Amino acid sequence: MKTVLVVEDSPTDRRLIVALLQQVGLNVVCVDSAESALHWLSANHRPDLIVLDIVMPGISGLDLCRQLRASPAFEDISIIFCSSKDQEFDRFWALRQGGDAYIAKPFAPLDLVQTVCSHLS
Repeated sequence: MKTVLVVEDSPTDRRLIVALLQQVGLNVVCVDSAESALHWLSANHRPDLIVLDIVMPGISGLDLCRQLRASPAFEDISIIFCSSKDQEFDRFWALRQGGDAYIAKPFAPLDLVQTVCSHLS
């Protein structure tokens, strides 16, 4: 079973993303900050994909993405940004930092599921 790490500080968005991904048979691990994600990853966990918010307290999603891309252990994990920042520049910058895809909130549930599944295959 594929594992997706969801890094999202909004409890409402977290619940929605987890429910959607579990419906299609994915194992979902949820954390509420980039720091919590780093802690989980440092315990030798390795997700197949990461859904990552950008704007969070502490370390931003962009900073976390850059850290993961700089680490040989995590550089090849697909990262899908899911953010309320919906300008074309935000999308461009997130992908430039190493993201594989970008979904703007509010998102269509099917778009999220299809994007995640296409990056897992």
